[in-house]
Amino acid sequence: MKRKKLYIIRHGQTDLNKKGIVQGSGVDSSLNDLGRAQASAFYEKYKDFPFEKVYTSALKRTKETVLHFEEAGFVPQELPGLNEISWGVVEGKSPTPENKARYQALLQAWADGDLSQKYEGGESLQEVVDRQKVAIDHILAQEEECVLVAMHGRAMRILLGWWVNDTLIGMDQFSHSNLSLYEIDWESDKGPKIVRFDDRSHLEHL
Repeated sequence: MKRKKLYIIRHGQTDLNKKGIVQGSGVDSSLNDLGRAQASAFYEKYKDFPFEKVYTSALKRTKETVLHFEEAGFVPQELPGLNEISWGVVEGKSPTPENKARYQALLQAWADGDLSQKYEGGESLQEVVDRQKVAIDHILAQEEECVLVAMHGRAMRILLGWWVNDTLIGMDQFSHSNLSLYEIDWESDKGPKIVRFDDRSHLEHL
């Protein structure tokens, strides 16, 4: 039986996060000052944890979030399957009342079980799941037993939905904020189990 512990974090804050502008996988923004402070705070809390490997998405905001670990000697592995969902035509758009209404309608469709709904030019939930499964299968196949995974808010909800709960309906129960943490215990014969939920204690002084 194989065992693995995954510490899954959302990236630090970007200016677009602060402004409520949709990023998705098509907008490759960097961390802002607060985001870098969040990354530093996380590193200070977890720099002595027995991480054996660090994984990121292919986007700058996750790679910058684990930069201190890289400077300490880790060589993060980039997995595009961990990228944020593509929001298609609304990526980079300001939070106008119309855009907010479209977003809420999409979330409601998903909550009602219509998981095929997506923005024009964007990804469906199943498309995200398909690429996430490739990334997770890769991580679980490796020998490391304790790993750090930096990814994105909606992508985290999708991952925890299909992987932990075996359903994407209700995935919005998995709350998150910039640099919040989910700790997952995985055993090959039992699957994944959340042992820490949306932990933000390392950010209390910010």
